[in-house]
Order: sequence, then structure tokens, then C-alpha cells
Amino acid sequence: MLDLEALKKELNPQQYAAVTTTEGPILIIAGAGSGKTRVITFRIAHMLDKGIPQSQILALTFTNKAAREMEERVKDLTQKKLQNLTVSTFHAFGVKILRQEISALGWRENFTIYDETDKIALIKESGRELKFSPEALDCYKIAILFSDIKTGRKDWKVETDMYRELYEYYQEGLKLYNAVDFDDLIVLPIKIFREFPEILQKYRDRYKYLMVDEFQDTSHQQYEMMHLLADRNVAVVGDDDQSIYSWRGADFENIVNFEKDFEGVKEIRLEQNYRSTETILEAANGVISHNTNRKDKKLWSQKTVGNKPIEIFMPQNETDEADFIAESIQGICAEEKIKYDDFGVLIRSNSQSRPIEEAFLQANIPYTMSGGTSFFERKEIKDIVSYLRVIANHDDDINLLRILNTPRRGIGRAALEVLNARASAEKKSLWETIKSFEKEGGFADENGSQGQDAGGDFSLSRDEPQSKGAPSAALPPKTLAALAEFTSLIEKNSNMLGGKELSKKVKALVEEINYWDFLILENPKSEKAARFKYLNIDSLINSIAQWETNPDNFGKTSLYDYLNRITLLSRDDMDDEGDKGKVNLMTIHASKGLEFPVVFIAGAEEGLIPHARAIEEDEKNVEEERRLFYVAITRARDKLYISSCAKRKKMTATVECQPSRFLDEIPARLVEYHEPQLAVSDEKALDILANMRRQLGLTESQK
Repeated sequence: MLDLEALKKELNPQQYAAVTTTEGPILIIAGAGSGKTRVITFRIAHMLDKGIPQSQILALTFTNKAAREMEERVKDLTQKKLQNLTVSTFHAFGVKILRQEISALGWRENFTIYDETDKIALIKESGRELKFSPEALDCYKIAILFSDIKTGRKDWKVETDMYRELYEYYQEGLKLYNAVDFDDLIVLPIKIFREFPEILQKYRDRYKYLMVDEFQDTSHQQYEMMHLLADRNVAVVGDDDQSIYSWRGADFENIVNFEKDFEGVKEIRLEQNYRSTETILEAANGVISHNTNRKDKKLWSQKTVGNKPIEIFMPQNETDEADFIAESIQGICAEEKIKYDDFGVLIRSNSQSRPIEEAFLQANIPYTMSGGTSFFERKEIKDIVSYLRVIANHDDDINLLRILNTPRRGIGRAALEVLNARASAEKKSLWETIKSFEKEGGFADENGSQGQDAGGDFSLSRDEPQSKGAPSAALPPKTLAALAEFTSLIEKNSNMLGGKELSKKVKALVEEINYWDFLILENPKSEKAARFKYLNIDSLINSIAQWETNPDNFGKTSLYDYLNRITLLSRDDMDDEGDKGKVNLMTIHASKGLEFPVVFIAGAEEGLIPHARAIEEDEKNVEEERRLFYVAITRARDKLYISSCAKRKKMTATVECQPSRFLDEIPARLVEYHEPQLAVSDEKALDILANMRRQLGLTESQK
């Protein structure tokens, strides 16, 4: 039980009000470093103390890491297992709903969640079937357009209307393959709630108390999901000054919408910062006060010990900047005994990382760079995971196509054309089509050649379905045998679905398909490269073993559980134990929610922050760029360094740079500027060297 009197002493008055106000709509404006997570976890513990059943509480946030931290803190506070408490990301909660209710929309319950790679593969496949030219099929841009259309961020226009049929075909493909994309994890639950009021009522009856963390980052769809579910008892926690994700649909004006949609909202402001020194907070306040569209607030701190000025350096170029950062880190480590992982080096764009990484390597400074290739995006990992996805869902055509001839089985392109043509004509999945060929014997001619029978056609189009009973294009016996071997392998490994010893079964599968031999064939000039890739697969198997023995899973260790887990993991959520003891080099976006004793903000220049592209799109975007700079400043606890280069390489040219306008918004009394050191003449250098020798007492012979 929480002692309320003790709680009053432990929390400031505003935090206490946020924790103990449990009824009605509440808007908690939580400034950077104001103890937001602490408030949320104490609030959940207080609600449980009041007798509110854990099953009636739903807490939503944005990253798996934040959800885990929140859940663990509540368990520590209450000393209870809390198996019926729902602390989740929006997308994971969407999965939970769809696992129960998606059949209402015509999908089967064991659907697959497509990641971006799978999504682009389906767009590419759909485009080929609709005879799009390669020039018109920029799959990356089309994927963004489809996401914008699906989530309502954009409508069809004259210039995009050519992709409308492709979008419909892509949507049909998802349903055919019993798959959903990431946007569907929010869009489809909303569709279910709208079309089936009895289903919505079931969830409203269950979740009587809602909480939403990082509310300023909610999209219109996430807000609508929350709004549909919420009755009266809903608390949202956010900070409009930290809204930096408009490019992915976030809208900080949802805070305004909340006040309109819920009558009698109680607003509580958390402005006391427990992270940073007063100097850093005054700098942050000075910058963000220039934004006009915001709730007025002013962070303050009682932390005055070590109140050092913000140091701004003006190096000549990005190489000097990188050397300054590396040398400063080494010097601070030596003088103040600070560990490498206490440093955060923040950049606006990934393009800034190369010189900094080179300087770290040169200085033997260990570092971790966020935003690199995800472990689960590596080809060898995707290959093995694709096997697991097909074992879990035979109708997942994207992953089936990936592994049908990986490792090679002699199933060539001509055979795939035959399979795709028949699957398209009969509106079946590839798996069902393969099984049909096996059952029928393939219609191969007596010589076993892969020709086409009368009426057969390798290029059946979507608009020319094969008539019922017409002979199909042929598959030779060798291909049929390879297909039968493949389907047998998949069916044999269906024992993975049982939920026990998954890691051992995956290891056996890797050995059964001879993936090591395949890697050797793929990397004929480098066995070392093949071995590195195989070690990655070992790491995958070890991670599965660790996951399935984690008691917090409560026995939910089926293959479906595992696949959902790795699909929902984002790059920012990857917990790498090996990153401890390393300098943190990351984009400002990736740094949100983190804090470091010492922070370097690199490249505080016009064109980088604020970013030129953002300002070109709309001058109003300067307010979001300013919020981004504010987030960067407030990552620092004790000491902040900012660098702004005089020149910087862009592509093959070197351009003159201007300091960021945001530097002038930091109150001058808080700042100490350092001009770049000018190169000394040879004569001056010799004088300095002679003086050093005299001080060391060296004789002429020793010189």
C-alpha cells in the first residue's frame, strides 16, 4: 500500500495532484525531466491501492522500451505480478485487438504483420502484375504515399491518381496473404470499432481507466482510437514543446482537441526539472519561448551545483569539429573520471556521422551509433525469420517467395511465373497453388520439359483470368519434386507452433536447410564474411533462447508470440548490452527520452538545424525545428557543448556555413564562445618549441 502522507513528502505538489486525481479527464503537461514516468507509475499504483481492478487499467505509450520500464516500475512499487494490467504501445495494443477481432473483417486470426521490406516487396509484385513500368515504380515513395492515404494524412490528387489501382491491388494482396501492414495495426481496430459497436462496447466495458504517455506524439488515428475507447476517466501526459514527429503523423494540437472533446478537463503542469542544471534550463526556456503556438510554461531546477556555462565552439570544418569532440571526451574522461556512456553526441542528420565516427576510431573511443542497419534487417536474419513466418502462416506469399529458392533448390524464374500466374488467376495464395500442382501432378509433358499446354499461358494477367477447367502451364518433375520437398520441410517444422524449445527447433531448421553451405556459395571470396553472417544467426538463436526462458513472458512463447515481438520491435527499442561503456552518437530524434551528464550538439548551423528542407517546405516548420533544438538542449544534465562549423562539405563541394539562428536565442550571459585557433607561423612555432625546451631544462645536445 502507498502511504499518502509519505507520498506528499516524496512528490512535489503538482506531481502529487497528478498521482491522486484518478477520476475524470486530466491533461498533465509534463516538461522535460519533470519526473513524468515516475508520476505515471505512482498513479497506476495508487489506482490499484484504491481497489481499481488491474484489468480495467490501460496505459499506452510509444516504444516497447518505455512500456517495459513503466510496467517494471509499477511491479516494483506494488510487489505484485500484475498479469492483467495492460501497459502497451499503441501498435502492440492494436495487435491485441486484431488477434481477437480481425475475423470480423475477413482475415484469419494468425495473420502476419508486414514490415517495410515486406511492404515494398508486395508493392513491387503488385506493380509488376499491373504492368507498371520500372520508371513509374519508385516503391519507397509509393510506400510513403500509401501510408499517407491509409492513415488519412493525404487524399488522392491528380498527380497521384495513377497509383489508385495499385493501392487497391496492394490492399487486396494483404488480405489474400492474410497479412496487415504497420498502419493497419491502428487503422483496422478503428474500422472494427466503427463498424461493430458491440465490439467497441466490449473494450469500453473492460478498460475503464485510460492513460496515454507522450500524448504530443499521437497521430490523428491514435487519438481517434483513444477517443473511441475512453469514457470519462482518461489521463493524457505530454509536452507540446517536445513534439518533433509531425513527419510521421504526430500532431501536438491533439492536446487542444482533447480539451475540446472531453468536458471539464483538469490541467496539471509539471515544471520542476530534476535532470538539468539551472543554466541548461534557462537556455532551453530562452530558445523555446520564441515559439508562438505553445502552452506557456517555464522549466526550473534546484540543481545549482556545477552550474557551468554552455560552451559554443566555432571549428573551421567538420573534421576539426569531430577532432574537438573526440579530444574533449578524452580530456573530460581523464580529468573528471566520467565513463564513455555518460556522453551523448547529437546530430541533426545521419550524414554528419562519418567524420565523428572516424575521429572516434582514430582516438580509440568506443561508441554506438543509433540508426544503423537493424539486426533484424540483415539478409541472413531475414532469411531465417522468413522461414519462421511461412511456418506460422503458409499463405504469406512475400516471405514464401523469399525462401522458396533460398538456399537454392532449382526452382527458377520460369517456375515462379507459372505459380504466380495460376495463383493470380485462381485468386489463391502461392502455397495453395503449389499444393494444387502437387496434387495434380503438374501437367508436365511426358518428356518432363517445362513447356506450355494448349491454352496455357505464362503471363496470365489480372484482367484475363483462366477459365475454369482450362489446362495450366506445365511444371517439370524436377521442379515438382523441389516444391514437394519445400512444402514437406515447412509442414515438418509446424511443431514450432507448440511453444516449447523454439530456439532448439530453429537451430535444427538452420542445419537442415544447410544454410552454412549456402553462405559459403554466396561469399566465395571470403569465408570470413560467411562466418560473420552465420554468427549473426547464432546470435538470433541465442536471443530466442533468452526470450523463451524469461519468466515475464508467463509461458507465452509460441512462434506466433515471437514473430509478433520482433515485428513490433523498432530500431530505437533494441537493447544492446554491448553498448554499455560506449559514447552515444545519435540523431536528435533518436535521443528523445534519454539523458546524459555531458552532451555535444554538433552542426548547429543554418541548413542543418533548422534543416533547409524543412524550411523550404514551409516556413512554419521552423517551430518544429526549434522544438527539436530544445529537445537536444534538455538531454544534458550537467554540461552542454555546441559546435557550429565555418565550412562544411556537402556532396563534393565545400560551402560556407552560418551559425544557427537558435544560438542567438540562448541568453548571452549563459554562453561562453570559443573562436577557432588560428594556425601559427613557422617562426612562431619554433619560438614556442624553444620555450618548451627551456622550461624542460633541455641542453643543446639534448635538443
